[in-house]
Amino acid sequence: MNTQVITKSASSDNLKQILNPSELKILNASSNWRGLIQLAGHFCVMGSSGYLWTMADNWIIKIPALIIYGFSFAAMFAPLHESSHRTAFASNRLNDTVAWIAGLLSFYNSDFYRRYHKWHHRYAQIDGKDPELNDPKPSNFGEYLVELSGFNWWIGKFISHYRVATGKLENYFYIAEDAQDEVIRSTRLQLAVYGVASAISLIFHQPWFFTLWLLPLAVGQPILRFILLAEHTGCSNNDNPLTNTRTTLTWFPLKFMVWNIPFHGSHHLYPSIPFHALPQAHQQLKDHFKVIESGYLKVHRDIMTSF
Repeated sequence: MNTQVITKSASSDNLKQILNPSELKILNASSNWRGLIQLAGHFCVMGSSGYLWTMADNWIIKIPALIIYGFSFAAMFAPLHESSHRTAFASNRLNDTVAWIAGLLSFYNSDFYRRYHKWHHRYAQIDGKDPELNDPKPSNFGEYLVELSGFNWWIGKFISHYRVATGKLENYFYIAEDAQDEVIRSTRLQLAVYGVASAISLIFHQPWFFTLWLLPLAVGQPILRFILLAEHTGCSNNDNPLTNTRTTLTWFPLKFMVWNIPFHGSHHLYPSIPFHALPQAHQQLKDHFKVIESGYLKVHRDIMTSF
């Protein structure tokens, strides 16, 4: 399928006026029930695939179950992301609670990520300001495979969790001084939960911590890297969200598991729109975007061609 390139666009001075206030008000309506139903569906996928992974005797069933189970853990990044914007639910307390739990399951820390991601939205694709650009995009096939493997992500997470837990925040310019204690406490608590979980596995001489979380997350992480790498790679390095962010059209099961993240252009243009309204927002905004791709395979073929 070919890339869909749209030529109609709004001027950079009027990007936020593409939708009129009444249209935006409708799209901005958040809902506790919509968020809870989505979260329940996500946990159902996690629970059913996890059951098959642990209980099935046939490896023809166990391997696909492990992949789906692992991706369901890695994809907890999606409710973390939505709740960090405080758009997944109408209740801020519910947003913050779900964000912390989702971060725990996906090896992110929500209090750190919320500040990191806010800076990314403020300065998306601006070199020296967007913290996502501190992790270079792959420039050859070897780097591409390493990135997709999740190796860089694991190393980055171990380093950042260690630095934050030990109070070494000098390089994290996006964490305000008055928020540093909160981020440190949150990270230490999260690492303590991992410590308790691994200790329980050791006490009972069971590999639960490894087989039920660490291994599945490692298996699922490359799928998430495959999705997230498409969001900005190869897009413009400027402050125009119509050109610096990619929307990728894909199948419903994938959109469901990542809470409509593929509609990333609409999300970056209007971060206030909750996940469940992004498909409608895309229909109203698609004629303005410069980068709309028909499928992740096409995105990655183009990335590899650019090498």
